[in-house]
Amino acid sequence: MLTADRARVAAARRLLPVGGPLPGLDRMAALAARLLGASSGRISVLGDVQAVAGAAGPQPAAGPSGQEPLAQWLCTRTAATGAPLAIGDTRADERVSDLPAVSSGVVASYLGAPLTTEAGHVVGAVCVFSPAPREWSEDDVALLQQVAAAAAAELELAALSSDYRTSEALLEVSVQAAGIGTFNLDLASGRLVWDEQMHVLFGVRPGEFGDDLGEAMARIHPEDQERVRTDLEAATRTGVFSSAYRVLLPGRTRWLQGRGRVVPGTGGAPARLVGAVHDVTAQREVTRRVASALESMAVGYLVLDAEWRVAYVNLEGERIAGTSRADLLGRDFWEAFPATVGSVFERHYRRAAASGEPEVFEAHYPAPLDIWVEVRAVAEGDGLALYFLDITARRQAQQAAEDAAARAHLLAAVTAELTGTLDADRAVARLAQLVVPALGDWCVITLVDDDAMASSPASARASRDVDLRRGLHDAGWWHREESLRPLVEHYATHRLAELTDAAFLWRALRQNNPVPIPDATRAITAVLDPDGQVRGTLARLAPTSAAVFPLRGRGRTVGLMTVFCGPGRAPLGTDGLSTAAEVAARAGLALDSARLYRQQRDLAEGLQRALLSEPPEPDHGQIVVRYAPAAEAAQVGGDWYDAFMQPDGSTMLVIGDVIGHDTQAAAAMSQVRTVVRALGAIGDDSPAQVLTAADRAMANLQITTTATAIAARMEQTPAERERGVTRLRWSNAGHPPAVVVSPGGSVLALTGAQADLLLGVLPETERVDAEVLLERGSTVILYTDGLVERRDQSLQEGLQRLQDVLEQLAAEDTDLDTLVDRLLERMLPPRPEDDVAVVAVRLHRQDRPRPAEAGPRRLPPHVPVEPE
Repeated sequence: MLTADRARVAAARRLLPVGGPLPGLDRMAALAARLLGASSGRISVLGDVQAVAGAAGPQPAAGPSGQEPLAQWLCTRTAATGAPLAIGDTRADERVSDLPAVSSGVVASYLGAPLTTEAGHVVGAVCVFSPAPREWSEDDVALLQQVAAAAAAELELAALSSDYRTSEALLEVSVQAAGIGTFNLDLASGRLVWDEQMHVLFGVRPGEFGDDLGEAMARIHPEDQERVRTDLEAATRTGVFSSAYRVLLPGRTRWLQGRGRVVPGTGGAPARLVGAVHDVTAQREVTRRVASALESMAVGYLVLDAEWRVAYVNLEGERIAGTSRADLLGRDFWEAFPATVGSVFERHYRRAAASGEPEVFEAHYPAPLDIWVEVRAVAEGDGLALYFLDITARRQAQQAAEDAAARAHLLAAVTAELTGTLDADRAVARLAQLVVPALGDWCVITLVDDDAMASSPASARASRDVDLRRGLHDAGWWHREESLRPLVEHYATHRLAELTDAAFLWRALRQNNPVPIPDATRAITAVLDPDGQVRGTLARLAPTSAAVFPLRGRGRTVGLMTVFCGPGRAPLGTDGLSTAAEVAARAGLALDSARLYRQQRDLAEGLQRALLSEPPEPDHGQIVVRYAPAAEAAQVGGDWYDAFMQPDGSTMLVIGDVIGHDTQAAAAMSQVRTVVRALGAIGDDSPAQVLTAADRAMANLQITTTATAIAARMEQTPAERERGVTRLRWSNAGHPPAVVVSPGGSVLALTGAQADLLLGVLPETERVDAEVLLERGSTVILYTDGLVERRDQSLQEGLQRLQDVLEQLAAEDTDLDTLVDRLLERMLPPRPEDDVAVVAVRLHRQDRPRPAEAGPRRLPPHVPVEPE
């Protein structure tokens, strides 16, 4: 079957005759039939369907369009084989016997030859046929092949003629539509022939033009005439004419663009110039406006050709580039702007040129331009167009805003960090870390001792510096690089002792302004002990500049902040100095607050501890007491503890808490404690009797306060001693319950039947005792409510947590001092809201001699000592 190859079908379609069979091909079909003695002849073109290009004699019936399906005609078999097809009796040949042309009786004998183009495409067939069978000779086949070759040539000729007429018509329409005029100039005589459109372009009527080059030149603008003559002369040498010029019309000027080629004469010399001219006034106006717009743009515009040479640059581009247009045009871009090589600029430019996609970015071009630009690189033709905007001012404003935000953030962080703690050591450590690297590469914070500042008398400078160094200590330091922090620590640890002249520190302490130290390594090395350890350390740190800032508190300087800048970092500028000074001022106030807090806290804690006494050390028992003040300095508590011996040798333990947290509460606590201690120590009363007597004494003495308390007495009968147990008798006046940790590690809260009223509420209240027997090795712990009460947890939760912690500590099997210390560490928050008192007793074995863990025997003189 004939293939549907695209090239073959396209070639066949091109040769299809337009408007039906061609007369010449009809005659050729008739000639073939006559020469071969057949009744009919036919020339078919086979594309998608069969089309008759020429025919003679009776023909098989065809469709309404004169075209037939390829499969229904014998010519398709001929073309498919690519060789002649001869059939003497079609009705006896099974290959074609079922075709309509055969079954209708029109074709009984058939001879066909393929139609082949010069390109080798089989595009159809030439055939002859008769209604009666007959034999075909080799001469018949050869003759039909000659006719087929002639028919193919005729079809090619007809197609070429049609193409030419079509092209000519399209050209004429295009020229007319485009307003293009044509000319023909005889170079020897100067005779110029114009078409109608040329007359229109020059604004003359055909009769007004004398077909003379000189007359045409006279109508060209005087400023352009010489250039046109030069272009005409050049065309005789190059063979190509191109010239743009203006023609003068009434009241206006028109721009024309002429192009042409030289046609040589018989001897090869230039004879004629033929060409075309079109109106480019609108284009020139657009170009002029574009050029004007480009020149007036506030955006730099630079065009690079395919060889990366500067083809155009506008006025703003000249300004930004800092180079004149004359020095840029035609110059290699990479040579004109060497800083772009290997930079972010080159990467974006080459990517835009390679991908054809725009690249938009911001970058800094270094000195000598030293500007920030926003660039848009766009591929244009074979080159690249660069639009660039000077954004230096914007970037500077942005940087200034970022710097201001960073300074504000730093100051806020300093304020938050330093006001969040009253621990001076922690505050100093955080201050050094906050200013690095925001203000410098490393920093040292120096503190002034509380009693060492500004009171030295006027004396010799050397003596003054010695006194100064004694009152200073470097308390904090930090370096941006972790590997250099040990060097900074070594420097800060030893430098004050090795300073031979502390003038720059003295100035910073005596004035409110920072003290800059330019060329810091040299300047500081000059005042260090040549034989000391610090010189080498400073050389390795190699600061290029430094500045010392006083940390001013309330009317005094509490310390110094020294900020160092290393190689590659510029000294602190105006903004940096201002920010560092503000940081120092805020830090000074925070550190001064910490100093005042520390003094108040020490005073309060000293007062509190002065009111508390050392416990005795009875036989076979160890007593440990602890007092932890509240975080707030003013929280001088009403918590107290006491332990003393009664005349019969029993040990009395008391713990209590006066309502309130101030000096008044502390004074009331002292009164209540004295009453309880005095009443408990003069006799052998039980805990309930002691608390009852104390309640009544407070009323008689008009001690107008209330207090919670537990009094507990450890006692033994001879039988209990033999059994190795101790009786603990206690009375509770509204206080959190004591707890007992057994030798096995279990924890028991001594709740009793109920807690009695607080002291100072109803003096006539009859109080009751509760008791429990304790094994040797048991631990009794009495405590105040600050151990178990917090704002974020209930009392019940605190008591449960106490039990859990004691069970954990019992499993660790520690001595009593360690147990109490760890209990406070695990139970108390970092900043306790209330003061806490603890009394703990551990019962030891009672065999002789006295066990070492019982401690030294400290008993009142009247208490008898059991013989060992």
